[in-house]
Amino acid sequence: MKIEVETQPGSVSTLRIELPPEEVSKEWDAIANSFARLAKIPGYRPGKAPRSVIEKRFRKEIHDELTKKLVSKSYYDAIEQKQLRVVSLTNLEDVQFGEDKSMRFRATVVTAPEFELPEYKNIPVQLHSTKVAEEDVDLALERLREQSADFVDVPERGLQMEDFAVIDFEGSIEGRRIREIAPNASKNVHGGKKFWLHLAPENFLPRFCGQIIDMKRGETRSVQVEFPAEFPVVELAGKKADYAVTLNEIKQKVLPSIDDAFAAKLVPEKTVADLRQMIEHDLEHEKEHEVERAKESQIVKFLH
Repeated sequence: MKIEVETQPGSVSTLRIELPPEEVSKEWDAIANSFARLAKIPGYRPGKAPRSVIEKRFRKEIHDELTKKLVSKSYYDAIEQKQLRVVSLTNLEDVQFGEDKSMRFRATVVTAPEFELPEYKNIPVQLHSTKVAEEDVDLALERLREQSADFVDVPERGLQMEDFAVIDFEGSIEGRRIREIAPNASKNVHGGKKFWLHLAPENFLPRFCGQIIDMKRGETRSVQVEFPAEFPVVELAGKKADYAVTLNEIKQKVLPSIDDAFAAKLVPEKTVADLRQMIEHDLEHEKEHEVERAKESQIVKFLH
């Protein structure tokens, strides 16, 4: 087998590989014999058809099998013989068979770049402690508590800050619906049905929450919103909109007590003490992973 390697910029190499006629003929014979054993040719018993008939009948199939087998084998042999550190094969092309039954083709590969190793031992890194503080466990417990909150109906009073309002609302500007003016804007800007809104001074649209304070269930109110000049939806920027708002329900968020019943609801047959221990164990593992990621990041930065 002849191998020529042409090195190009960017760690790219082109291999020109040529196989001698005897190797190609030997593989052709092996593939043709395999076809002869299995082929069913009318007028001949299985495995008894003349070689010339087999080659004429299955010439394309034999040729395709030969190409696939020889290209794959010789490509890997060439890499090993030339000791190339190939990262990826980008192209196999120009497969040709000579009149003398030789075979040649071209392969383009990306090789690992050669470079001098920098000083990579005793790299200084700064790592945070993996110790879990009580405050960390308290915060994690509070997150679990928030996730387990109930939302209860409050029908006997008006809407207040920190409530959750379930509303139907529709926005318009000078009598035209916002969904027509800015069809690509968020649906929450257009309006919606049974929309859950947490009442907080800076939440949702500008000054929206403050204008629906004290609403009662079933009440409809008009809310005015002035979109700022820098509002990302250009069709609405600097415009004043009117929203017809109907309050369907008032929900109050009720957090569970952190006790053994709460712990058992999350992890059957566990107490708060058990739950705290489990959280501490999970946080330790999380901090250990963070330390490993920080270590890797600092090492890569140092080497760069």
